[in-house]
Amino acid sequence: MAANITNKFVVFKLEDEEYGIDILRVKEIKEMIRITRVPKSPSFVRGVINLRGEVIPVIDLRKKFDMSQNIDTESTRIIIVLVDEITVGLIIDTSSEVLEIDKELIEEPPATIASIDHSYIYGIGKVKERLIILLDVSKIISITA
Repeated sequence: MAANITNKFVVFKLEDEEYGIDILRVKEIKEMIRITRVPKSPSFVRGVINLRGEVIPVIDLRKKFDMSQNIDTESTRIIIVLVDEITVGLIIDTSSEVLEIDKELIEEPPATIASIDHSYIYGIGKVKERLIILLDVSKIISITA
């Protein structure tokens, strides 16, 4: 497991599953704004946005994880993340909360996970009856860049 990951996570949903991103990687969470398509970009790259003068690529996590396509709704958000001086937007279905998860309640992902490529997964957080898939944003972005 990565040594610099805290135990506070921004939790969001894709389909019916909950995911978490290390809060130290999250710059902000934005409502959907106009996205400009970029020709010949990978299918999971929705395009770019202009965020206070900075052009930022936007990744559709549903496409990245080979999930069914979803129509953007009022609750669709873009999580702006920063990894190694690279800023990227991640489209999610809905953002819910910030959770602190005790390190003892975070387990390695099982090798048999089939829903998404498990190399993106930092761990599985257990919070009462909930299981939260904790994503390693640096791996998502390194494959994108």
